[in-house]
Amino acid sequence: MFLRVTAEDEHGDHDEGVEGDHGEGAKGDQDEGVAGQGGRRRGLLKVVGIVFAGALVLSAAGAGWVYWHLNQNITTVDINSALGDDRPPKTVSTPSAAASASPLPSGALNILVLGSDSRSGEENAALGGGGATSGARSDTAMVVHIDQGRTSATVVSIPRDTLVTRPSCPTSSGGTTSVAYSSMFNSAYSVGGPVCAVKTVESITDVRMDHFIEIDFSGFAKLVDALGGVTVTTDEDIDDEDSHLVLKAGEHHLDGTQALALARTRHGIGDGSDLGRIGLQQTLVKALLEQMSDTSLLTDPTKLYKVADAVTGSLTTDTGLNSLTELMRLGQSLKSLPSDALKTVTMPVLPAASDPNRVVADEPEASELWASLR
Repeated sequence: MFLRVTAEDEHGDHDEGVEGDHGEGAKGDQDEGVAGQGGRRRGLLKVVGIVFAGALVLSAAGAGWVYWHLNQNITTVDINSALGDDRPPKTVSTPSAAASASPLPSGALNILVLGSDSRSGEENAALGGGGATSGARSDTAMVVHIDQGRTSATVVSIPRDTLVTRPSCPTSSGGTTSVAYSSMFNSAYSVGGPVCAVKTVESITDVRMDHFIEIDFSGFAKLVDALGGVTVTTDEDIDDEDSHLVLKAGEHHLDGTQALALARTRHGIGDGSDLGRIGLQQTLVKALLEQMSDTSLLTDPTKLYKVADAVTGSLTTDTGLNSLTELMRLGQSLKSLPSDALKTVTMPVLPAASDPNRVVADEPEASELWASLR
């Protein structure tokens, strides 16, 4: 193991890092997810719900200005209108008496979460990371599947270097893109934005994405800074000229720019593959979530506002999650989701025969995984 990202809970426990390579990790072995003892730690969307709930409290105190401002921060894309009916069927949930009596949703849900890297923006360009200086790309892709009843969830990471058949996608100008064979997965976002990213994921998984959430990397850095940084422990020296991250082995408290560089690092660890970077990103997210849940945000209005402003300022969502109210309802609907019931896994892949630097879905394991989420 080359890096360990940790965050202590109130009892001083630590999470282990995630090792990524083309071996067992490529087969889709499960991590512990956002682990915790006795359900102390919260999952991603539960923490987001808490932040937005606090933001709503602040909005009441601020005569609605804070609520309006944070709502205005959120960018919205109408995925449903753009894609129409040529999509996998929606998940059919069996209603229960408890669910029908509750105002909160309780059905199964699939959410595509993307981390975008827009190199044309001044803020993102200032954060470095190598690569092109224009355009946008999605370096992180996760399908968050929440089971019916919302008491368990699975997060599936899709390596950006996966070769896929990219379907024809609608464009904002009214045209369509061409079908592309053996194309890198993250090219979908580059050529067609969120709409093409969703259509490509649905095409390769045959799973309907009920919602879409995109987090811009500059906003991620602001979130880390708003939380006061994040602590990581490296077992090996890291010197990645692409991410511009240089760390000696040992414990480090990183600011937002450094944490973002860590999330981008791939050549400074393991075998240099994207699978190794996925492991870093998963464990970094865990550490941040634990810090958010351990930080007394609701008793510190100034910090709460900074965190909520950073989160909403980095978000692009579909029309079903384009307000603080809807995001809060989603978070509240996960109140019965125990932390140890959240699992993380990487889509099973193998090195591509045409290019050892690319991967392809490992079948039938990949199809079996996606079938389990329908």
